[in-house]
Amino acid sequence: MKKYILDLVVTENTRLHDRCVLLKLICKEPLPLMLPGQFAELRVDNSPTTFLRRPISIHYVDRKKNEIWFLIQLVGDGTKKLATLKPGDSLNVILPLGNGFTILPNVKEEVPLLVGGGVGIAPLLMLGQEIVCQGGKPTFLLGARTLKDLFEMEQFMSLGELYITTEDGSYGEKGFATQHTILKQKRFSMIYSCGPRPMMVAVARYAKENGIECEVSLENKMACGLGACLCCVEDTNEGNVCVCKDGPVFNIKKLLWQI
Repeated sequence: MKKYILDLVVTENTRLHDRCVLLKLICKEPLPLMLPGQFAELRVDNSPTTFLRRPISIHYVDRKKNEIWFLIQLVGDGTKKLATLKPGDSLNVILPLGNGFTILPNVKEEVPLLVGGGVGIAPLLMLGQEIVCQGGKPTFLLGARTLKDLFEMEQFMSLGELYITTEDGSYGEKGFATQHTILKQKRFSMIYSCGPRPMMVAVARYAKENGIECEVSLENKMACGLGACLCCVEDTNEGNVCVCKDGPVFNIKKLLWQI
């Protein structure tokens, strides 16, 4: 897909958590085609300690408003600087990058499960949006440490069924996402996942044991976003690949995980 360098304008910056913000931006021109699971490289201006762009998943696209959302976890100086942007500020981005999730052609007859943990929920909102647009009905299974670590539940519920686990039991079922009772009660035909690697490995194991196709979005550290710097290499059954260029979405059959 063609890549674009765009100057977007901030419309909203909402603090969802002490370590997470939701950034909404608009473009003067119509936003280009973007696929669920792709990401953008965001330039960080006026930060003496940040020299590279920051890779951030495309969280949601509102075509009516010509608006794009980014869910940003505040980890280092770069993301913390992005969190200071105010409405009216400009943000330079490169997008869309990487490859997205595979939506099955007969999605209307499928039963897709979207499993997310922490800020790994980011690409799943857009994926759910696209599944609905194509006539499908997504089921979301989101995991978090505690209630305060859950974001945007209303947006997910507006698209499909939502199931929650928290490690401390403060909301939903107590435990990890892969321990939720819905996995024993309902048969799914496709699974998509993004979040901490241990969670995705557990999801992949469940998918393999039950003969379900599964795609995961890896969160390896990235720098260039184009496959040039080799920071995000992942070993697969086809050899080493760059997650930013060949992913970030992979079918679990290609990954050398112990599943």
